[in-house]
Amino acid sequence: MTKQSNVKILFGANVKYHRNRLKISQEILAEKTNLHRNYIGEVERGLRNLSLENIYKISKALGVKMSDLLDFE
Repeated sequence: MTKQSNVKILFGANVKYHRNRLKISQEILAEKTNLHRNYIGEVERGLRNLSLENIYKISKALGVKMSDLLDFE
């Protein structure tokens, strides 16, 4: 596994953790961010490279700082 794919997987795990903490579905998160539900699923599985804009949208919808989603330690 490359370092890049590992980062995407860790980021996706953080998104999923915070989404589950709020007890909201991928569909609700998609609605809050104006992103497609499939896109959210791909993010959570580490299949997407996200723009800063989309990281920002997701962090705001989850009520966390962008840095919380990027903290892999």
